[in-house]
Amino acid sequence: MGKRELIARELDRLPEQDPDKLLALLRSLRDAHTEAATPMLAAESALAKDWLTPEEDAAWANL
Repeated sequence: MGKRELIARELDRLPEQDPDKLLALLRSLRDAHTEAATPMLAAESALAKDWLTPEEDAAWANL
């Protein structure tokens, strides 16, 4: 049985008011992952300017 199936079973057992709390928690986890990925994507495009061209890579390899 997969983790998603286990989560679905547990969700069926929750009291009625708890799914709202769980939904808030899941959204905060999703948002935290989204926010954590944003700086990495921004850094990648900024660093791309500093990456060596294939010609520069070849020159360094020949040293």
